[in-house]
Amino acid sequence: MHVFYAESVIFTTLFARNNVIMKIQRDIISQLIKWKEADTRKPLLLKGARQVGKTWVMEEFGKTNFKYVAYFNFEKTEELAEVFKKTREVDRLLKELSLFTDNPIEPGNTLIIFDEIQACEMALNSLKYFCEDAPQYHVIAAGSLLGVAVRKKSMSVPVGKVQILRLYPISFKEFLSAVNPKMVDYVEQMERIELLPNIIFEQIQGEYKRYTLCGGMPEVLNLLFENRGMQEIEVALQNILDLYTLDFSKYATYPEIPRINNLWNSLPSQLAKENRKFLYKVIKSGARAREYEDALLWLEEAGLVYRIFNITKPGFPLNAYQDITSFKVYAFDCGLLRRLARLSPEIILSANIGYTEFKGALAENAILQSLIPQSDGLPFYWSSENRAEVDFVIQHGTDIVPIEVKAENRISGKSLSVYSKKYSPRIKIRYTTENLKIERGVINIPHCLSDWTRKWVDLFED
Repeated sequence: MHVFYAESVIFTTLFARNNVIMKIQRDIISQLIKWKEADTRKPLLLKGARQVGKTWVMEEFGKTNFKYVAYFNFEKTEELAEVFKKTREVDRLLKELSLFTDNPIEPGNTLIIFDEIQACEMALNSLKYFCEDAPQYHVIAAGSLLGVAVRKKSMSVPVGKVQILRLYPISFKEFLSAVNPKMVDYVEQMERIELLPNIIFEQIQGEYKRYTLCGGMPEVLNLLFENRGMQEIEVALQNILDLYTLDFSKYATYPEIPRINNLWNSLPSQLAKENRKFLYKVIKSGARAREYEDALLWLEEAGLVYRIFNITKPGFPLNAYQDITSFKVYAFDCGLLRRLARLSPEIILSANIGYTEFKGALAENAILQSLIPQSDGLPFYWSSENRAEVDFVIQHGTDIVPIEVKAENRISGKSLSVYSKKYSPRIKIRYTTENLKIERGVINIPHCLSDWTRKWVDLFED
């Protein structure tokens, strides 16, 4: 299976910078357009962590691709739930819903948006009937912490009756498209793996450093583009973290709340270790897996963390060789992880020797954040009897590709060598701060070009 499939898309978020309107490209609109135009279309369920911009995406997609948008929010308008209690017939549902919108609901012309759908189980179930009885209507739904709410209320998503898409934080490529589209055009037009001119490479690296300080949350990047300063950016990041803490109390059961909090706050400590394997004792002395497994699952379902499993052997398929007792846990956004660790931007921008280990953790988290939207499923990692550990392993066509992440330009490291001697992979990747090149059979990808990993792997020749 080909692990890289994300496409470049155009969804426009407007930002002001030096009184100039800037546009940022998102990697989801092309998929939404394909969904709109498909002959065998199902209702669409948009998933993603809180504050990544799901509502904005749905409304903007509707405005730019439909004549009308009929927007329904089940948290703001509680009376909507009564409509779905009365009937399961789509025609009658639409007649009732039309009383809550000023826009006509017409097949092919209207995008129907069900926002905060987790607040109404019957609305979630109605997607089945739209699929079976009224496929001529375009219906898109989303909800805050939908996965968590579904489990808490013992709800079920209509299996086979909806198409699911996931929205991620804004990527660096999307960010760079807004800041300097010529840089993106240059990289897109490259036809082989070769050094970028220094003037271009240094500019991209500089923008990447700005991006990793802030992360990919739309509200935070909005402040960056408006030149509002790091103090306001830090406040915005903290506000998002505080919102997540409130979500723990709102959506989790009483016994789960302190465990989720403790686990979430332990992430920086987990990743600061030289061996980043997740250890329950780091959360709390004497903590055991059975006490915190539900808390970890909660954070996964909320889209706030990624659990990366160890594999004992790089064989096909990779998940057949995973060790479910050995894993690493990363945050879904590098900017939020930095703020969660209370790591000041000044430390990142300096050569502070005390920052060495966590620097590697942030680099790994940012690379993982880049890889996941390009991949069919999560990567794995490989270790061998405490002798070596390869940071990530992915499946790409008929290749299993080992990946090593270096925080700076030091390319020495025995782990990739140990793996290579044992398994002789055709393709090997190392992320560093050095320029793009192939060295001793390894594709050296600078961190700032990780969003083009699929391109570099496809261009690689033995």
